[in-house]
Amino acid sequence: MAIKVYGLTLSNNALRAIAVLNEKGLDYELCPVDLQSGAHKKPEFLALNPFGQIPVVQDGDEIIFESRAITRYIATKYKESGADLLPDNSAKFETWLQVESSQFYPAISAINFELLIKPMIGMTTDMSNVEKQAEKLSAVLDVYEAHLAKNKYVAGDVFTLADLNHMPEVFLLLKSPKAELITSKPHVKAWWDDISARPAWKKTAASIPV
Repeated sequence: MAIKVYGLTLSNNALRAIAVLNEKGLDYELCPVDLQSGAHKKPEFLALNPFGQIPVVQDGDEIIFESRAITRYIATKYKESGADLLPDNSAKFETWLQVESSQFYPAISAINFELLIKPMIGMTTDMSNVEKQAEKLSAVLDVYEAHLAKNKYVAGDVFTLADLNHMPEVFLLLKSPKAELITSKPHVKAWWDDISARPAWKKTAASIPV
């Protein structure tokens, strides 16, 4: 039975789950969830995720929600399939998994929401918030620039889940007027050019309606 992904390819959290499935070469079925009609708040969806958020992955009898939990689950259960995304006993790996979620994600996701998602759903972009979040993200990316000057990937010498978890948000930012936050930093840009050239990511990116 194919793994089911409940979500939308316009959702970066859902794309995180799709990206790891593509890296692993696993078959999956995307089950669209109509957020505009409130499908994610109806009882049948709340039975999958009581918080009423996408994505949800159903793998046989297992139901997993929260995108980073999903990527870790898939990378662990299917470690022998596709690319091995989990280095052994790596403190750097565990650290940068957390850096992505706590330092990188809040600012970049806010920028992408303001500049790209709000206009698509008929809302008005708050440029003052864009600038505020851009300042925060620039400071975070200064740390990345120094780190990637010494490391090919965020967790060391090989591509891992710690890199993959960044990819949907970076992809969207590069479609926005704030792309220079990435392109102005040579080591960050070289890292992105490397990881975004992966066949699994190209397959993932081809499904993004932006």
